[in-house]
Amino acid sequence: MSGKILGSAVSLILVVGVVIGVVAVVQSPKTETNRTGELKTTNRAVTALCQGSDDQKLCHSVLSSSNSSDPKDYIVTVVKSSMDSVIKAFNMSDKLTVEHGNSSEGMKMALDDCKDLLQSAMHELEASGVMVKESSIEDVNDRTAELKNWLGAVVAYQQSCLDGFNTDGEKKVQEQLQADSLDSVGKLTGLALDVVSGISKILQSLDLNLALKPASRRLLDVDQDGYPTWLSAADRKLLGQGGVVPHATVAKDGSGQFKTITDAINSYPNNHQGRFIIYVKAGVYDEYILVDKKKANLLIYGDGPTKTIITGRKNFAEGTKTMRTSTFSMVADDFMAKSIAFENTAGAAGHQAVALRVQGDRAVFFDCAMRGYQDTLYAHAHRQFYRNCEISGTIDFIFGYATTLIQNSKIFVRKPEANQQNIVVADGTGQKNMPTGVVLQNCEIMPDPSLVADRLTVKTYLARPWKAFSRAIFIENVIGDLIQPEGYIPWNPVAEPNTKDCFFGEFGNTGPGSNANARASFSKGVISKQEAAKYTAEPWLQASTWLPATGIPFDAGFVRA
Repeated sequence: MSGKILGSAVSLILVVGVVIGVVAVVQSPKTETNRTGELKTTNRAVTALCQGSDDQKLCHSVLSSSNSSDPKDYIVTVVKSSMDSVIKAFNMSDKLTVEHGNSSEGMKMALDDCKDLLQSAMHELEASGVMVKESSIEDVNDRTAELKNWLGAVVAYQQSCLDGFNTDGEKKVQEQLQADSLDSVGKLTGLALDVVSGISKILQSLDLNLALKPASRRLLDVDQDGYPTWLSAADRKLLGQGGVVPHATVAKDGSGQFKTITDAINSYPNNHQGRFIIYVKAGVYDEYILVDKKKANLLIYGDGPTKTIITGRKNFAEGTKTMRTSTFSMVADDFMAKSIAFENTAGAAGHQAVALRVQGDRAVFFDCAMRGYQDTLYAHAHRQFYRNCEISGTIDFIFGYATTLIQNSKIFVRKPEANQQNIVVADGTGQKNMPTGVVLQNCEIMPDPSLVADRLTVKTYLARPWKAFSRAIFIENVIGDLIQPEGYIPWNPVAEPNTKDCFFGEFGNTGPGSNANARASFSKGVISKQEAAKYTAEPWLQASTWLPATGIPFDAGFVRA
């Protein structure tokens, strides 16, 4: 425990130093000769920007402190404000751990998870501050998607922290943490998202409309074959399906270097450059795995999702917090998995029981299976892409706060417990400018064999709004007859929260369950092609900047439309 707290303190000091450095660089002293002109310019910029904010009083209060004619200052100011609120929340969670951490195992888990999540939030804000500091306003404007990706993750961590306190005995601590700090994290990071989303308005208000084109966005450095320049010849063979000698091989029978996947992952060298490849031979691996943030560019592949299986059965019903029930968790960037199954076998009686939790940015899963019941796939944060996968479950079995695109996959709805209903998607987008949600494209939504006989009596829905701005978009899918005509249900049928601003849309779907004439009144029903295009791979994931480097096939736009 002492080592963990010390690490947290060092991380906090470093992050605070970065943000202070950013502010010091950008906020230079003003001369008296142009002070009046600068104040007028500042007022115009603040007024223009705050018009799009839901909390204009907070917006004016935070942005007016910039007192600058440099548009970057507004971003620096809100990032610093968000960072200050996260640091306060971290200190509060540390204090509450001392006061309440020994009251129950559930309380300890929730507080420890909260501290880990808030440290991740600091890293996202650090990246945001450094990027703004080192970029021109032209580059900042051009990279708003990247900034929003990081800031959206901060909101994800803030919400996940609150989600962890989910028993009656933990509510008092949750309320204290929320009132004293986490509410501010959400509001200020939401404001930061508003500011980044409104950069063009700032430029116009300052007569700096630079007419930048999205095509100028920086792409990966790739060679003539479309692979990233840092990829070795061996890696290219693997991505091209030609086979390769991996860095580590796992086999239960002892024919590899390691018998467990965890040991193979732990063999990842310090400061490794390029892709680190692990081959997992056929077998059932009963272990709980975490790929930590330091193990970027990791590729794990197996012999197929029916042969190489990673399994576990941790679940909420037996006292484990949802985030910790995951059989396989990864928080590292640029992770890839191929030809592997991730499963949680707790069953419907286990309630929340995650098979796979994905937090790192630019994650890719190809020819994989995620098998579970409630909360199977936790798409926790950042940009995620799934292709040719099988995902099965019952209640909210694709959920989270990420920017998720699932293509060419089979979505199997299983049979729940008696008196339960099935929901495919529960997205956690909680701020209007979060670039997050779940998109299913060119998939098949069908009953699992266990549900076939009862598919017309067990109610199944496409989605329900978990948070205020929940998003789920269904494009060019084949939707089976198991889906109820209304398609969507409120989170709570009595109070009907989160129905005002959620976005549930459909385009180009076929199959007996695709008839949108009787969809719930709070859904958008069938949306236009122009609207649906926003949720295809290129605009939704900024696909051209990273997906080609994975070697995994993807559709940048529509498949059939």
